[in-house]
Amino acid sequence: MSEDKAALEAEKATLISEMLELQKQFIDREHDGGISGKDYYYSQDGLLKDYRETYMEKAMRVVEISHKLVGSSAV
Repeated sequence: MSEDKAALEAEKATLISEMLELQKQFIDREHDGGISGKDYYYSQDGLLKDYRETYMEKAMRVVEISHKLVGSSAV
């Protein structure tokens, strides 16, 4: 069980690191190209849509792992 916990903690740390890198890349792009909030939330294709989906998938997995680690269930 501790190996499972260690593996989950390692996966969670990796995902958080990847999410921070995605945020940095987005901020850099935002500063370079002036991406607006509207562009971010309403883009239906391309880079912004892919970014939102990728980030959300990672965030949801972090939540799932966190629940497993503390023995609770997601609502």
